[in-house]
Amino acid sequence: MSAELLYALNELEKDKGIDKEIIIRAIEDALNTSISRASEPGMPKGRNTRVEFNRETGEIKCYERKVVVEEVTDPATELSLEEARKMDPEFEVDDVAEFEITTRNFGRLAAQKAKQIIIQKIREEERNQLYELYKTKEKDIISGTVQRIERNSRGEKTIYVELGKIEAKLLHSEQVEGENYHMHERIKAYVLEVKKTNKDPVILISRTHPGLVKRLFELEVPEIQEGIVEIKNIAREPGSRTKISVHSHDENVEPIGACVGQKGTRVQVICDELKGERIDIIKWSAIPEELIANSLSPAKVIKVFADESEKTATVIVPDNQLSLAIGKEGQNVRLAAKLTGWKIDIKSESQIRATIEEELFAGSPSDDEYIDYSSDNEGAQVITLSDDDENVEMSGGETDME
Repeated sequence: MSAELLYALNELEKDKGIDKEIIIRAIEDALNTSISRASEPGMPKGRNTRVEFNRETGEIKCYERKVVVEEVTDPATELSLEEARKMDPEFEVDDVAEFEITTRNFGRLAAQKAKQIIIQKIREEERNQLYELYKTKEKDIISGTVQRIERNSRGEKTIYVELGKIEAKLLHSEQVEGENYHMHERIKAYVLEVKKTNKDPVILISRTHPGLVKRLFELEVPEIQEGIVEIKNIAREPGSRTKISVHSHDENVEPIGACVGQKGTRVQVICDELKGERIDIIKWSAIPEELIANSLSPAKVIKVFADESEKTATVIVPDNQLSLAIGKEGQNVRLAAKLTGWKIDIKSESQIRATIEEELFAGSPSDDEYIDYSSDNEGAQVITLSDDDENVEMSGGETDME
C-alpha cells in the first residue's frame, strides 16, 4: 500500500495541483487521532502517539511516547524505569521514551484514513478552485443556462443558472420585472458577489444592476475597452429605461457615436440583451449646466440655472418640450436627477413669463424673492452621482408622453 499511496499522492499533485505535503500531514493527524483514541485488549485509551509518513518510501510508522517513572500510575502516559531500561539502559526518571508500536489492523486503518483524506482534500481543492475562479468574475458578466426554477411561499421565483460545475443564484430581487425565464434558456447576468462556504461557493447574480449595462457597453464598444471613451455615470430603471453619460479622452472620437455604432448596431445589441430596455446616451460635461441640459435628452433645453451650494437647478424648456422633459410618470427627469446628482425643477417658457408678469404687477421684488433668470450662474463645479429620487421637482405636472 505504501508505494501505491505515494504514487497516488504524486499524481494528485501533478494533475489537480493539490500539495502532497498537505495530504500527508492530514493523514498523519487523522491516524494519530484514531490510534490514540483506540483501545485494544489490555491497552489503555489516551495514549501519546505520533504517526510518521516516510516521504521517500511511503511507509507509515506509529510511535508511542511515555514518561519514565519509578512507579506507574497512568499506563497510558507512563513507563516504569525498569521497562524503559530494557529498551535503553541510559534511561532515567522523567525522560521521555519513544518507541515504535504495531497496533492491530494498523495497515487497514491507514488505508481507510488515507482514502478518506484524499477524497476530502480533492473536494476541498475543487471548491477552492471554483471559488478563486468565480471570485475574479465579481463585477463582471457571466453566461449560463437556466437549470431550475424554485418558488417560495410568496410565489417569488429564484432562478438557478448552470455555469458548468456550479450554479449561480438569481434572486427575485435581482430579476427584472416583466422578464420571464425558461428552462434551458441561456442568459447573461452581472456577478454581484461570490461567497465562500463549507460547501460549494455561492454565486449571486443580477439582471437589474447598473453594472450589467456598464459591462455590456465595455464588451461591445472597443473605444471603451481601450480607455478612449469613459463611462462616467449610469442611472437605470431596469426593464424600462437607462441613461448613461460618456466622455471622450480623444477630441477626434465622438463618444456618443462610438457607443451607438454605425447605424446603431452597437447599442442595438445591448438593447436586445436587455430585452428592449430603452437607452439614452448623453455627453458628459464638467460644467453642471451643460450636463443637466444633456441629461434631459431627448428634450430640448433653453436655459439651466444651477445653484452650486444647494445642488439644485431650474431648467427652462419650450412649452412643447415640457412633457418630453418630464417624461412618462416623471421618468425622464427622475433619471436625469439620478445621473447628475442634482435636484432638478423643470419650468416651461409660459410658466416663467407668468411668474415674471405676476411679480412685475406685484411691484419691484427684492433679490431673494425670485431667481434672476438673466444671470449666467457661473462657478459650478463637477458633479457626482446620486441615487436620491427626491432630487426631482416637476413644476409642469405629469404627462403620459415619453
